[in-house]
Amino acid sequence: MTDLADIDFATVEPKEFAKLVKSTPDAQIAELLSGEHRKAALDAIFSKFPDLFRPDRAGSTNAVIHWSVSGAPDGGTDTYELVIADGKCTLSPKPEHDPKLAITVGPVDFVKVVSGNGNPMMMFMTGKLKAKGDLGLAANIANLFDIPKA
Repeated sequence: MTDLADIDFATVEPKEFAKLVKSTPDAQIAELLSGEHRKAALDAIFSKFPDLFRPDRAGSTNAVIHWSVSGAPDGGTDTYELVIADGKCTLSPKPEHDPKLAITVGPVDFVKVVSGNGNPMMMFMTGKLKAKGDLGLAANIANLFDIPKA
């Protein structure tokens, strides 16, 4: 088993990341995302969103999405902003706009969702993932990105 703390997430391809998440125990993911490597791992994961964006599926979608990942070492959350406009997706590590959709999720469930190893609809139904704002956009968000399958 690979130690996640030794991985440079910025260089891991999405399919490889999906396989890695699938084979890693939840406790190890939780440990990584509650420690000193949290920011680097989240920054690297979020940096892939613009590349995985599917403008052909977005149509005329214009939206600001805030992703808040709970479980920070200080007990807080880290919030990232994705802006979808004019067929492009851009990332800002600091929220600057009012969101059309705000998603709050724990670190393990976040990693599972973005790696294709978790069912976001089931997480929403069980309260593990919270969505506030445009729930239609929330239901369609997976279609806007080329999420790998492990």
